[in-house]
Amino acid sequence: MTQSPNDRLRDPMVTMRHVRQARMCRRGVKTWMELRGLDWMDFVRRGIPASALEATGDAIAIRVAALARAEVENG
Repeated sequence: MTQSPNDRLRDPMVTMRHVRQARMCRRGVKTWMELRGLDWMDFVRRGIPASALEATGDAIAIRVAALARAEVENG
């Protein structure tokens, strides 16, 4: 999924870098995504929009999305 600069500001992509920054384990994230019907390999390759994680309502997912948003906001 290619995003324009404006899209990245509104809905940044969460990547494995953000998962590691949140000190989450890859295996747990993979299982969590699969249980929610999210495409693990697509996430690994391209990331996932922060809004998709926020839409799950999961507190940890929201925290990881916040890391991506903060990164974009703080440059």
